[in-house]
Amino acid sequence: MAKVSDLLGSRIDVYSLRENMTAHDAAKYLRERRVRAMAVCDEDGEILGVMSQSDVSDKVAAENRHPDSVRVMEIMGKDLIKVSTETSLEECLHLMEQHGIYHLLVVDDGGKYKGMISAQDLLKVIASDYKARAELLESWAFPPI
Repeated sequence: MAKVSDLLGSRIDVYSLRENMTAHDAAKYLRERRVRAMAVCDEDGEILGVMSQSDVSDKVAAENRHPDSVRVMEIMGKDLIKVSTETSLEECLHLMEQHGIYHLLVVDDGGKYKGMISAQDLLKVIASDYKARAELLESWAFPPI
């Protein structure tokens, strides 16, 4: 059974936002790294929240607020759903479905922030696994002559 550690693989870069950043700077930071959400951490690396692109659109743009006058701490999500590197990918899917979220915070055994995984990350692994299973079944059912 695949675990979060398998999905994270050899990721070296772990991105995070600071609580005092503006929504504008945070949105640019997300775009530059081509991610849709990121943890918000304090200077000691403690996770304070999560900010996503939808937070910017729902809590800034949709409310006609100026992104340079809104701080990340005002719009970040504070209901933190964390998983460990040993959590199974099936459990991750269950948590995402249960909480209606698309990203999970990953922490190590000591609670240190290790990154985030997305529903898209899980979908890639699951689709790849099903494809491999289908190919194996096909080779068994229809052996080469």
